[in-house]
This record gives sequence, C-alpha cells and structure tokens, in this order.
Amino acid sequence: MAEALLRHSLDSRAIPATVSSAGLLFDGEPATGTAVDTLDELGLDLHGHRSRVITPDLVGSADLIVAMAREHVREVVIRRPDRYGRVFTLRELVRRGEEAGPRPGDESIEAWLDRLHVGRRPSAHQGASSLDDIADPVGRGPEVYARTAADLGVLVTRLTDLLWDPAPATAETPSGRSAPPDR
Repeated sequence: MAEALLRHSLDSRAIPATVSSAGLLFDGEPATGTAVDTLDELGLDLHGHRSRVITPDLVGSADLIVAMAREHVREVVIRRPDRYGRVFTLRELVRRGEEAGPRPGDESIEAWLDRLHVGRRPSAHQGASSLDDIADPVGRGPEVYARTAADLGVLVTRLTDLLWDPAPATAETPSGRSAPPDR
C-alpha cells in the first residue's frame, strides 16, 4: 500500500521517480484482497502488485530506502551495511525531516538525507517501536487496513512535502476528492 500511495503522491506533483517495494518473506505473491479493496476505495490499483524479497542488488541501487519497521532497516543494513545512511523507517524519516526542516530547492536529496542521518546509530533500530514502526495489517480486518492506508497516506504526503515544495491546496487526494487547504 505504501508503494502505491507514494507513487500517487509523486505522480500528482509530476515528480519523476521509480518507486518499488520489497519485503522479507514472500516473492511473487499478490497483495492481499483486503489491501486491494482498501486502495480501490481510494482510486488506486493494486491488482497487478507482486511481492519481492529484498536483495543486496536491489537495495544497492536505491537512492532512498523507506522501511515500514525497524526490522526492515536492520535487514537492509545486514545485506548492505553501506546503505545505512539511505534507509529509514517512514516514520523516522518524516520525524527527522520535520526536525531538520524541508529540503531547500538548492540542496540535493542526498545531502538532505546525509543531514538526517547525522547522529543515527544502528543500535537505535533494535527491537520494535511504535514511534518508528507501522503495524502490518495482514491478517486483520478491513478497518485496520483502512487505518493503515490513512496513516500511510498522511506520512507519504508529509514526506513528499519535505522533499519537494508542497502541492497546491487543490491537489487531488487518492480518492479523487480535493484536499483541504490545511492538510
């Protein structure tokens, strides 16, 4: 769901980026029916999605790796220790970005990420954390999926706002409705 929501956020601003997702457990599996239904309600298509397992090559070629949980950060770092400065949980990235401030237009994304990485320690990513982790809705009801999608939508919008100038107040949301001016 995060992949589709981030892609939509970037596409709505005409920001050229390749967005793809990978996980730890399954390769080639479709999204759950509840995830497909949840994003269908937002006007996003997840029908063709197939899972991938992270690999050293996959994370090695990414400019930014956005994880859903600390365990994903740890697994990326185990596979590619050199990528630690480019892997953050979504919540951590948004939190650190908001503390540091939006990326100025004349600063590269790499330089902005370098600033956000200052002071991070791998030991800080041990265990689970409600501050950093997004709970996996798999196996839970549609209401949990809807809450997760809503949380992800807010977080990816905040991230996109931090990396690029905020979208105009009339930008469409994934559901096709206009976003309120104070989002």
